[in-house]
Amino acid sequence: MVLLLGAALALALASSSVKADELKDIEHVVIFMQENRAWDTYFGSMAGVRGFNDPNVQVNSENQPVWHQVVDPSMSTEANTLLPWYLGYEGGDSLDAIQCMTAGDNGYQDNQAAYNHGQNNHWARNNTPWSWGYYKREDIPVQFAIADGWTSGDMYQESQITATNPNRVTLVSGSINVPGSPQNKSQGGVYIDNNEVPGCDSNGINCYPLNWKTIYEYYEDAGVSWQLYQDTNNFDDNPLAWFKQYQQASSSSPLGQKGMSYVGLEAFYQAAANGTLPEVSFIVGPTELSEHPPYMPKDGGWLQKKVVYAVTSSPKYSSTLLMISFDETGGFGDHVSPFHSPKGTAGEWMEDPLGLFGDVFVGPGFRVPFVMISPWTRGGRVFTERADHNSQILFLEQWLTARGYENVATDQMVNWRRDHMSNLLNALDLENPDLSLPDLPTAETPATNSKGDYVGTSQCQSTYSNPRPSVPYADQDNSTNIMFFEDGFKETVGYLTEGRYLVFEMSGYALTNPEESEYSNIQAVQGTENHERKDQRWVIHYTDDEESGIFTISSAFDGRLIGANGDLVYSYNSDQAAQLRISFLGNGNGYNIQFASDGQYLTAEDDGSLKLVSENDAPTKGFKVYSVTYHD
Repeated sequence: MVLLLGAALALALASSSVKADELKDIEHVVIFMQENRAWDTYFGSMAGVRGFNDPNVQVNSENQPVWHQVVDPSMSTEANTLLPWYLGYEGGDSLDAIQCMTAGDNGYQDNQAAYNHGQNNHWARNNTPWSWGYYKREDIPVQFAIADGWTSGDMYQESQITATNPNRVTLVSGSINVPGSPQNKSQGGVYIDNNEVPGCDSNGINCYPLNWKTIYEYYEDAGVSWQLYQDTNNFDDNPLAWFKQYQQASSSSPLGQKGMSYVGLEAFYQAAANGTLPEVSFIVGPTELSEHPPYMPKDGGWLQKKVVYAVTSSPKYSSTLLMISFDETGGFGDHVSPFHSPKGTAGEWMEDPLGLFGDVFVGPGFRVPFVMISPWTRGGRVFTERADHNSQILFLEQWLTARGYENVATDQMVNWRRDHMSNLLNALDLENPDLSLPDLPTAETPATNSKGDYVGTSQCQSTYSNPRPSVPYADQDNSTNIMFFEDGFKETVGYLTEGRYLVFEMSGYALTNPEESEYSNIQAVQGTENHERKDQRWVIHYTDDEESGIFTISSAFDGRLIGANGDLVYSYNSDQAAQLRISFLGNGNGYNIQFASDGQYLTAEDDGSLKLVSENDAPTKGFKVYSVTYHD
């Protein structure tokens, strides 16, 4: 096959294909935020996601991939670097002990130090070696099963490179009042730590309480029904409580009744069972079930399953979306350096108030686990768009507007986030809901004492005085314990980002490297059920603008790139690589692949032949794309 192409054509990303008349059919959205785990810590070993099989991994100075975290001689003389390692590698009782271990510090200073001005290689040195450890499926089976059953987002980032409070404040308002934000200085902030003492700290920042409008005040003004569900044991995780207007609200006022009351999680479970949830529900869980180290992942898994069950067994499940996220990384590291704004962007960059790091961006930060549970996100897919906690706000705005509400868009969000973070719509296939449910594993009921208090973590810590395993500096060759990942695949949804091996299939045929000769062309060959063939794996690479949706594409088999006329060219001829725009069509329709030089689309016919289609005849159904992780 020869593809003849013409002049270059600059193309922007397509907007979401979700239609308002489909979006309005969602009646209820549930927001559930847990605590302090990084993406790699939980899901780096999961099949089909951007994890430990990342083909686009960042390479630092001295040709060191970011996997290699710097180890100082004061830490160990057995190694100069530390690779991601399985926390349970010692087996035996250690598998229980790691449930209640801590990794490192989750604050602003240690996380900025770990980031190390973009090299992202000081997690072991400037946080702890345990920051670079991870769990496997057998340690957190419920979390894995939920992510596998619905749609996980592997480019979802914490909003701020720091601790809990700033990230939760972002979730409910879109800002922490960095200079250049929509707020003024008198309204509190810059909020980069967990200060809850009135006034400002010694650096003149973290001024408390906060006093700008939250999203729930917009919803209240617009007539949207909403409720925050919490018990008195809430780990001080209700971000609305850090705003002056909520602190001063009477218990009989809407803000007091809906944002500051302790109606309890049982009220949520009952409302879900009755089909009477408000339009927007916000869940704040108990301390011991929060998954905040040392509180145990398995106890948090029990709570996650309980919430998921309440939603999926509700008579209104067919019109309900649940989003489970984590506020920040909790001192655990992640190998993907944060996608962030250009230097000097208003509301995003500041001179480090501690005088340690120079000019810094405050966020978005490192990736955290994120899953969307609904009939429109069923099927074990991976959502690949750049997102952060602001994305949940952006989704709510789009959804409520589709339902006919006015003035629900906050003017308190930092502009760059509104312009560059996903609104999550592309994660949903609204035209093809699937009400089937996956089988979730049994979740061990958390231990309680005679008063009903959760005591699992205290029991774990009393049993294991030092639950941290020894760091395997001298044993970094065992692939079952170092950078382990599962074999398998997930279908992708959303615009594509780097970090995965991809299989492109249309009409049952996959784009294939024929391995014939230096001058061979791409072909379409029958795909396989598990998408495991190496000659059908491809890697996308950003061009000048990583947000353009235009990529070069190389073969995982031999590194050759797809050329401008459909041939395969070796890397030493990389200037002959085609620039290909990959556009997500949404609602189960896959992706279009378009040559940027003349706008023609690549398609695979029913007989497996490849064909070019004029830019005036854009296909309405494109390639299915699968993110695959295999060891060969």
